[in-house]
Amino acid sequence: MNYDCFKAYDIRGRVPDQLNEDIAYRIGRAFAQYLNAKRICLGHDIRLTSPALAEAVARGINDAGAEVLDIGMSGTEEIYFATFNNDVDGGIVVTASHNPIDYNGMKLVKRGSQPISGDSGLCDIKALAESGDFTRSDNHVVKVSHLENRPDYLKHLLTYIDVDALAGLKIACNAGNGGAGLVIDALEPMLPIEFSKIFNQPNGNFPNGIPNPLLLENRQPTVDAVLAANADFGIAWDGDFDRCFFFDEKGNFIEGYYIVGLLAEAFLTKTSGQAVVHDPRLIWNTCDVVNKLGGKPVMSKTGHAFIKERMRLEDAIYGGEMSAHHYFRDFAYCDSGMIPWLLIAELVAKKGQPLSSLVRKMISDYPVSGEINRTVSDADAVIALILDHYRPSAIDIDYTDGVSVSFSNWRFNIRKSNTEPLLRLNVESRGDKALMKAKTEELLAKIN
Repeated sequence: MNYDCFKAYDIRGRVPDQLNEDIAYRIGRAFAQYLNAKRICLGHDIRLTSPALAEAVARGINDAGAEVLDIGMSGTEEIYFATFNNDVDGGIVVTASHNPIDYNGMKLVKRGSQPISGDSGLCDIKALAESGDFTRSDNHVVKVSHLENRPDYLKHLLTYIDVDALAGLKIACNAGNGGAGLVIDALEPMLPIEFSKIFNQPNGNFPNGIPNPLLLENRQPTVDAVLAANADFGIAWDGDFDRCFFFDEKGNFIEGYYIVGLLAEAFLTKTSGQAVVHDPRLIWNTCDVVNKLGGKPVMSKTGHAFIKERMRLEDAIYGGEMSAHHYFRDFAYCDSGMIPWLLIAELVAKKGQPLSSLVRKMISDYPVSGEINRTVSDADAVIALILDHYRPSAIDIDYTDGVSVSFSNWRFNIRKSNTEPLLRLNVESRGDKALMKAKTEELLAKIN
């Protein structure tokens, strides 16, 4: 067998041809055997196929001799929390996040919610699942137990903020019929915030489209909700709510890059001298914010496994990617889609300024292209051609992730996709929007 549902960082595939209950059983059994586990946390998202796949995973884990602590319907970060908050050997959540409706998948972590990816065990689990070379377990008392995880998780979320400071805020929320609505409903009685909710009920049929706020066509309902409620800002999540996206009080979408700067500020104003990890695609604003507040900016290769590893190495308080993944030391270095909006809410409330004002200078000082994807037949050849053209006049060239080329007043990063024949381009400048746009067009012409 060849399970092509295994990707670089997780498991994703069409149901039932690439992922089904038989494959899910084998993954659960291989996962538990690989970890030599005694107890594993399990959860699943709101997709219609997720409960059956999770049940199959549980049978596999049991047959490998391990107990399952099932937290039920949940977001990815709730499995991260359950795994590091309990004495367990690993955690697995059945989720396909923002993938099409006929997809599902899984994300796996080991003890302490340390990531399992292609270079840290996922390939071994894949090989074991494919071969079916399972050892017989002598443990016949294994079981599936329900774990009431959410109360402790909610308490943990509230430790990041001064709850009383949020009084009077109005926030528009778009859960996209994913899992975020369950957490917002549970948090609501604990917070002095007025929520205006749309698409809040979990619904695996996705009647309002796949919950992916990066798609332009998915943003208008959140914009409308912000304006209708006269909200201080808006939030939208993807399906498993490990990413959140922000809209200011005027309904303008805010690039994730600037949110990284705001969250770095939120932490460093409370605790100075800390390291903040960021990805290489866009860096100048983040470095500027962190340096001004006495922190240490640290660049890492893009991707959750790399960010988390570097954060552990640096003991970084926070890590952020422009793709809206935000990581927190006190959350076992894992990503969360709930902690960011709580911190932004606190920042808006304590500064007494609208969100648009908090990011205005960042956007003006460091205008960006946004990530642009182009399909190419030979990505390496295109990158080599671009590098040959810009190398002679470059001030700095960095190969941390793809190629980053810097000049005195503009820079770009170009990198290959891990999973598709795509090039991903990001361009930024120092306070010169026209230059940024001109250089973006120049680079796209060379790519095309």
